[in-house]
Amino acid sequence: MSTSDGWLAAALVPLLALVPVLWRIAYGSPKDRLIGQNLTSLLAGLALLLAARGFHRTSYTDVALVVSVLGPTGTLIYARFLGVPPDSRLVRWTALVGVPVTVLPLCVATGPGRAMVKLLLIGALLIAGSVVTGARSGKGDITT
Repeated sequence: MSTSDGWLAAALVPLLALVPVLWRIAYGSPKDRLIGQNLTSLLAGLALLLAARGFHRTSYTDVALVVSVLGPTGTLIYARFLGVPPDSRLVRWTALVGVPVTVLPLCVATGPGRAMVKLLLIGALLIAGSVVTGARSGKGDITT
């Protein structure tokens, strides 16, 4: 088993975690769907980072950067339309635990340089976006 195979096997973890999330998006309440959308963008970003290393395609890292910016933005826009606060401990804990567990080994494998700075930026955006969109607003109403 080569190191590329190891990175690709690691990329399967967030992809497999998407299966129950997609089920909740398809059959859940509006609040569950909103949380699922937030979690989907987080897991997709992590899978793209791992796949970029496994396939030796730096362009996948650029896609992960776009997902890390647009995912939380989309969650906040849908939360505004639905009037549902996207409060979820699952999203926050997945971001606070899953992102460092994924990004730090990638940084070690990448080594110092611009690519490592980009990985750290994407990790910070994934964490910040998930924490911000996963936090309940002060009054419990996102429309005020």
